[in-house]
Amino acid sequence: MRPTGAVPILTLGDVVLVSIQVELHDELVLRLQQDLAQQVADTGARGVVIDVSAIDIVDSFLAKVLHDISATAAMLASTAIVVGIRPAVAITLVELGLPLRGVRTAPSVNAAFAMLGVRAASERPHVPPGSPVSPDGRLPSGDRGREDDPRAHDHLPREPRVREMW
Repeated sequence: MRPTGAVPILTLGDVVLVSIQVELHDELVLRLQQDLAQQVADTGARGVVIDVSAIDIVDSFLAKVLHDISATAAMLASTAIVVGIRPAVAITLVELGLPLRGVRTAPSVNAAFAMLGVRAASERPHVPPGSPVSPDGRLPSGDRGREDDPRAHDHLPREPRVREMW
């Protein structure tokens, strides 16, 4: 975790996550923009998720910086997604002529992770300790798993069952 004044930046695998929970002033917004760009460059993150669900007001400066963060991420081979924009904020941005063109949005952090092709922890299969199946659902190389474990082959695609009719 890398603190940005009062806005922490978390790296989760190859995704950088920022949840803005404080009132932002212009200096903090600019620092966040710089620190996010540096974090993406340092980690090679393929995605940046910015949660703004706690923000009640988005002014023109913050809208511009969100747009700039998205453009900067794209130049660093990353995808920025802004999540949790409240309906009142969306309406105000459109009325002000600031619809954040080119900025990808999602209703939630989980939806943003899905857009980036990242499975949330709650979607991963539970693997009991000692199981031959790794947490991502794959068997270790060369290990066929235990036949008595019903989850040992959950990672395999399920084929439709066909009954032959005579």
